[in-house]
Amino acid sequence: MLKYNTGCMIVCVVCMSMCVSMNLEIAARASGTPSCQPPLFFFSTYTKIEAEGQFYSVQVGDSTFTVLKRYQQLRAIGSGAQGIVCSALDEVLGIPVAVKKLCRPFQNQTHAKRAYRELVLLKCVNHKNIIRLINVFTPQKSLEEFQDLYLVMELMDASLCQVIHMDLDHERMSYLLYQILCGIRHLHSAGIIHRDLKPSNIVVKSDCTLKILDFGLARTACTNFMMTPYVVTRYYRAPEVILGMKYKENVDLWSVGCIMAEMISHKILFPGKDYIDQWNKVIEVLGTPSLEFMNRLMETVRNYVMNKPQYPGVSFTELFPDWAFPSDSEHDKLKTGQARDLLSKMLVIDPECRISVEEALNHPYIHVWYDPAEADAPPPQISDKQLEEREHTIEQWKELIYEEVIDWEERNKNGLMKEDCSGTELHHLHWLSAVLCHTAGGGEVSKHS
Repeated sequence: MLKYNTGCMIVCVVCMSMCVSMNLEIAARASGTPSCQPPLFFFSTYTKIEAEGQFYSVQVGDSTFTVLKRYQQLRAIGSGAQGIVCSALDEVLGIPVAVKKLCRPFQNQTHAKRAYRELVLLKCVNHKNIIRLINVFTPQKSLEEFQDLYLVMELMDASLCQVIHMDLDHERMSYLLYQILCGIRHLHSAGIIHRDLKPSNIVVKSDCTLKILDFGLARTACTNFMMTPYVVTRYYRAPEVILGMKYKENVDLWSVGCIMAEMISHKILFPGKDYIDQWNKVIEVLGTPSLEFMNRLMETVRNYVMNKPQYPGVSFTELFPDWAFPSDSEHDKLKTGQARDLLSKMLVIDPECRISVEEALNHPYIHVWYDPAEADAPPPQISDKQLEEREHTIEQWKELIYEEVIDWEERNKNGLMKEDCSGTELHHLHWLSAVLCHTAGGGEVSKHS
């Protein structure tokens, strides 16, 4: 039985020249009450420029958001290659939300495919450790006009980037990792590989609740063809991806290992400047892989790899000494030795020898949190047609995405109800408002080990 009093950590997170105080605490998983923290806002100036019908337009930085009138008080909170995200107040639900505008979704086939994948997966997945889709809309009224896609999701407090350099104790570190693994396990149960796990694609709340987002690169697991080598942010890219090998679900476990290493050392483990430098940094740390692994490489790649200097590798005890970890927990499973052992099983060059997500969830360092409802949730019902691994023209992708938007509107006419892909009605989304603010107070975590 894991029992300890809920504690608080205060950290100043500086982003976009603003200092935001964040209180991170372990959520009471049985009967405790996490503290209420305001959403993490990064303010930008905005001006309403027009309003017509159901929609109005807002200038946010260099981008124009044309959104439903129910979404007010838009503030830019982040941007990336695939989209711009604003926080907003949903005046219908009465809760803060995140509104993501996909950047140029039909600029090329790659953008269109990623937009389709993200939309389909968000529509179908229902798991507490994967970001929840609340609404989907476009201001355009026909397929011919269709050019903008907006996804409305629950609003979290910070990305893992802002938490990963905090001095996390073993309880918080293991609990955050447990939630990442639960979310991955849910995707893998449907044959879906995320392929782009990194701190910026993981978000947290002040009560230590964690969710995975950004599914533009996710795809089905397949061993019959070579998958795209340039899919994961370089630092978190698994060896089999760097070397252009076929890969499977545990490619995501390498990324989790890199994230865990960053939690411990507060620095990126393999900061490669390019894909060659990335491979060099991996073998300098972990050692030259076995000949059996080399023989599975394409000939040209194998010749290059085998001509590199031989490295013995650094032991994990030397790489992650005891002093780099937090003090041992009172719980006998949450110790430095257990944490190091888990890390050593995820950061394995040969995917055939790397731990699976199921094995990671059953590792002593993680299993203390194990809840079948979270770790073994029913897989999302996603059909082969919905995943659309085939290639299409931009116009075909556009039509497929538009059909998904119309399907959402027909099933969720008031924007308050979500169904999974099998047609099972989910709970009303008003519960989200309760999640955002609980009464403050200490609590005790009680969890079977």
